[in-house]
Amino acid sequence: MNDLGAGFGYLMKGQRWVLGHGRWFGFGLLPGLITLVVYAGALVGLGYGADDFVAWATPFADDWSSPWMGLLRTTLTALVFVFGLFLAVITFTAVTLLVGQPFYESLSEEVERSEGGEVHESGLPLWRELWISARDSVRILLRVALFGIVLFACGFIPVVGQTVVPAIGICVSGYFLAEELTGVALQRRGLHLKKRLGLLRTRRLLVLGFGVPLALSFLVPFVAVFLMPGAVAGATLLARELVDPAADLPAAPKEWAA
Repeated sequence: MNDLGAGFGYLMKGQRWVLGHGRWFGFGLLPGLITLVVYAGALVGLGYGADDFVAWATPFADDWSSPWMGLLRTTLTALVFVFGLFLAVITFTAVTLLVGQPFYESLSEEVERSEGGEVHESGLPLWRELWISARDSVRILLRVALFGIVLFACGFIPVVGQTVVPAIGICVSGYFLAEELTGVALQRRGLHLKKRLGLLRTRRLLVLGFGVPLALSFLVPFVAVFLMPGAVAGATLLARELVDPAADLPAAPKEWAA
């Protein structure tokens, strides 16, 4: 259980770091603001269109008597919107990191510089870094989508679907949020996606302690934008905890092509 508290501590340390370095906080806000505008429009559209989509998808319920038709469609509409929020929480980080790759790389390097020790650099051109980030994000999103489909189906289970399933969904969101964010620092160390996931599995509670509170915070409108700079800073500190600081890690990772 100590790891849960330690993970949350890294999230707080990251927020304190950017608040103590105001220029970097403002610098890190820009990608999130751009992404927020796009996502806000998408969620508003989902909110207006979810009931029409459910009605179209359930023509068999048109002749059901009250209250069963309304109960079914109201439940499905809520599940569609919750599923959309679930995907938004996960993909927001991936898209923001992709949009803000140069911003967050610089921020992460500055955090490591301020903490002392070697500051790892990828040695790769920007287009190559963007390609790797996009490729890994798609792989993560495919994993998340599989979890989402299973959780969506489990949402129909009475009681469990309204209590346990949302809690599991937040844990899944938090875990993969942490993976996306620590990826900024771990990629510079030459760790490709498979190795990063393996590294995170060795300290699951630490990762959940960092990611779950962040995922819950991201459900509050606009909060994600303001927490992203500190989340990147905290994830960089978390990445330093996950790897062996004495290890001879490559500065120009050829493994990324794997």
